[in-house]
Amino acid sequence: MSKPASTGLAAFLRWLHLYLSLFSFAALFFFAVTGVTLNHADWFYGDKQQTVQCKGQLNVRWVKPAESSNVARLEIVEFLRRTHSVKGALSDFRVEDSQCTVSFKGPGYAADTFINRDTGTYELNETRMGFTAIINDLHKGRDTGRVWSWMIDVSAILMCLVSLTGLVLVVFLKRRRAAGLAVAVVGTIICYLLYAWWVP
Repeated sequence: MSKPASTGLAAFLRWLHLYLSLFSFAALFFFAVTGVTLNHADWFYGDKQQTVQCKGQLNVRWVKPAESSNVARLEIVEFLRRTHSVKGALSDFRVEDSQCTVSFKGPGYAADTFINRDTGTYELNETRMGFTAIINDLHKGRDTGRVWSWMIDVSAILMCLVSLTGLVLVVFLKRRRAAGLAVAVVGTIICYLLYAWWVP
């Protein structure tokens, strides 16, 4: 590669590395912090799990049709969201002979409703697990939906690109090339040895 082309490529990689780092800063910082909160859950015990129990009555015709398959699922879900401000995505709607069970899940959140099919009465148990549980679930992609799952994938790709552009940039720094590559190799070896020696 000619010197002008090499200089141009180095300048482009420097620009790409800088703006990829800035663009992905919030995501990278978030996943770094939540990596710590996940790995050391005992350090973050300030959040208290809150459970609220509610009872109520819904239209008995929604849960007691002639055919079990005709249970008014949409009406029931909308009623629970409207009446109790239920959050999260619908994760399960189970219809049994005497009872319907409706479950909602979200990051750091769960709501389970048990409906008596004979009377239309129900009991709703809503659990909020606190801020740390929310960000930990976001880190893991648990009960977060498809869009946030894409966010995790994009963040991972950005992390790879930031790392690779930084590594390639070292190659263009003649005075620091050998030392930089040596540090990268040593870091890689240390990670492997930690895994090989101490991971059960």
